[in-house]
Amino acid sequence: MPNTISRGFPPSAFDTLTSYGIHPVLARVYAARGIEEPGQLEVDWSRLVPFGRLKNICQMARFIADAIAARKRMLIVADYDSDGATACAVGIRGLRKFGAIVDYLVPDRFEYGYGLTPEIVRLASAVNRPDILITVDNGIASVEGVAEARRLGMEVLVTDHHLPGDELPDAALIVNPNQPGCDFPSKHLAGVGVIFYLMLALRAELRARAAFASEKEPNLAELLDLVALGTVADVVRLDNNNRILVHYGLRRIRGGRACPGINALLQVAQRDFSRASAYDLGFALGPRLNAAGRLENMSLGIDCLVTDDESDALEIAHQLDSLNRKRQEIEANMHDSARVLLGDELPVGHLADGEIQPRNIHSLSLFDPGWHQGVIGILASRIKDKYYRPVIAFAPGSNGEIKGSGRSIPGFHLRDALDLISKRYPGLLLKFGGHAAAAGLTLHARDFEKFRDVFEQTAQGLLAPADLKHVIETDGDLDESELNLELAVQLTQQVWGQGFAQPTFSTCFCVVDQRVVGKRHLKLKLSKSSNKTGAHTSEKRGRLYDAILFSSTITLPEVIHAVYRLQVNEFNGNSTLQFIVDHWSQADA
Repeated sequence: MPNTISRGFPPSAFDTLTSYGIHPVLARVYAARGIEEPGQLEVDWSRLVPFGRLKNICQMARFIADAIAARKRMLIVADYDSDGATACAVGIRGLRKFGAIVDYLVPDRFEYGYGLTPEIVRLASAVNRPDILITVDNGIASVEGVAEARRLGMEVLVTDHHLPGDELPDAALIVNPNQPGCDFPSKHLAGVGVIFYLMLALRAELRARAAFASEKEPNLAELLDLVALGTVADVVRLDNNNRILVHYGLRRIRGGRACPGINALLQVAQRDFSRASAYDLGFALGPRLNAAGRLENMSLGIDCLVTDDESDALEIAHQLDSLNRKRQEIEANMHDSARVLLGDELPVGHLADGEIQPRNIHSLSLFDPGWHQGVIGILASRIKDKYYRPVIAFAPGSNGEIKGSGRSIPGFHLRDALDLISKRYPGLLLKFGGHAAAAGLTLHARDFEKFRDVFEQTAQGLLAPADLKHVIETDGDLDESELNLELAVQLTQQVWGQGFAQPTFSTCFCVVDQRVVGKRHLKLKLSKSSNKTGAHTSEKRGRLYDAILFSSTITLPEVIHAVYRLQVNEFNGNSTLQFIVDHWSQADA
């Protein structure tokens, strides 16, 4: 297990928070995340950053309002992940509330690839014949695609949140918090957040035009369940602005006011909507929605989120659930072949628990002709978590190309590293784009070994040995008096995510009982005891706690040091405390 350290926190902040009646454990958790007074935890709607801070948003709202009045045809071009799907659904639902003629198109990742490419523009022109293209969660790098749209007589509105390249597309207007000259303070707004903000601006523009003088003004809060799902599933930083959006979205879901698609996804995932959490959005709904884009076409996922028919939504949700199970099987097989690659092709160090440990390697670039293009991102993420190095996994594309999906660690900005490679080695990268933590790229298959070497050289130049030592921050230990269902409920009700990490705790446990469940997981009975020697007689051990270790069937030693989370386990109408074990190691005797 990686080294663990406890997050420090200012005692003054802890004292202030507890003086307002905040639970001591929550107080220290908040203080460790930079919260100094209760006002910083407020998620009142009035604290949301005004839409006018987004560059070009008022101009784009006027553009769309004019288009609605002129009955122009609009087409949303979406990305094929959860953020893109929810952003598309927000755009469709929002624009139709305002009377727009709008449809959507999402590229098939296997045929057209990512973004507004010239090929997808020509398809849109031939099939949908729109006057205006609106990108969601993509477009900031689509220089050639926008040029092709203009050549074919279509205007393009770009809404995106990805980092721009050296050249911006020649679109009619661009709304992106990360574009040059935009002073919007929440740079971590997801693609779904950007299009939601555009709907706010459009409503204000139409309100100024007295468009709602004789009819009820649309309630855009009805879109916040979608905004919450896309924001959490895209793993953007949950700054205060994003926490407000997620808070109100979860409140709608818990109140039974989500759209039929989200309710259906919760049902097939066996999650109680009244207790829905950010964790459910990220780890239950997000993967099921993403499965459509990974294995088939994200149109299925978007249809689930757009329909108002509950039976249709449930039928689609079952299809998405089936695709997700298929994705899990494919991923498991790919992970097995990745272990072979890691063992056969890379320098290795000592063996730890039967696993191969890369030695003197700062990055991992892996390719297998049998890998599935839609699953390599998940594979890269799993390997990155295991070996704590930047990882890029490649799968076959078309015309002699391979597609790569990368995941990175703190201290190594993946997109910037690829940009550096593209400038040092012109022509090596056919396409690339992404974020600090995740990116995609395309190469000629013949260039894989060259890229692997170049990527490793780049990683060695940018990463120090200390950067490759994985250290897990936890929120320390909990007393027996603090390990209770009440605390688990309070923790579950908060909005946690990237940049505002869900609390984890660490301590030594005696493993009293363990058994395999579902063929892939360990169900545990743990006892928190001060005895670290492995002897855990009934006289020595404390209370027994239920716990689960996912995706592992290895027999645990008698005493482990564990990093774990508190969970409310719902079964047969009863709520009980359960631990989720994220990491473990054998405790010292």
